Amino acid sequence: MSQPLQEAKQVCFVLMPIADVAGYEAGHFGRVYEHVIKPAVLAAGFTPVRADDAVKTDYIVVSIIQQIVDSAMVVCDFSGRNPNVMYELGIRHAFNKPVVLIKDRRTEKIFDIQGLRYAEYDEILRIDTVKKDVARITAAIEETSKSSEKDLNSIVRLAGIKTAEVPASQTISPDTKLLLSAIESIDRRVQSMEKMDVPMQIHFIVDGEIVRFSDGSEVTPGADLYKNGREFGTLMALNPESQLITIQLTGGKIIDIPPHSPMAKGLTDLPF
Repeated sequence: MSQPLQEAKQVCFVLMPIADVAGYEAGHFGRVYEHVIKPAVLAAGFTPVRADDAVKTDYIVVSIIQQIVDSAMVVCDFSGRNPNVMYELGIRHAFNKPVVLIKDRRTEKIFDIQGLRYAEYDEILRIDTVKKDVARITAAIEETSKSSEKDLNSIVRLAGIKTAEVPASQTISPDTKLLLSAIESIDRRVQSMEKMDVPMQIHFIVDGEIVRFSDGSEVTPGADLYKNGREFGTLMALNPESQLITIQLTGGKIIDIPPHSPMAKGLTDLPF
């Protein structure tokens, strides 16, 4: 007799900074997602999905908003007080849908939502604190998923205003979808450039399993890297999505470097 199919887990959409945030190390929030949020969501019985996961599957901004509204659960990490995250949280709250708020301990409270419950985690991501933080966030998700609509952690409920309603299904033309996607892409690029104090200079490009440096050299993980004729470190990993490279410095420290970082300037596999 065949085994019954396992019931598909409900989606928990994760709202959090995707790009690097000033004051945090490169790739920090990617590590928060992998080591804190994702394990907590899975332990609570949901399937975690982040905005960049949606982009990988050819979703556009409209579909991402649909995920924010339609997902069974949302976890919102407002660490760093990212405006995009707060905007997305506002959409979720407008529909009075369940959402779990979290932040790191270094981020100050935000006045507009200071009356709502939230869970905290240690942004240092020490192994002896991560397990406790994961358990705390898991418990918050489980508690929220069992709450009734009147008990939800929502500004709409606290203010006593009418909940927004999802309109009847509408068909968006392919041309409109293409235009919205292009606008979103341009917006991401402009925001990225605005964060920089100097014109953007790209010092390498990650192409699949190869990184191409500005001097024309092409290397793969495991290669020794040099800068100004001196040993710099060993290339450990590549991330084509974020265009980050992971390097273990000669002193042993492991860092992520974006292509426009001054630290990336002059990197090569040639010792001269």
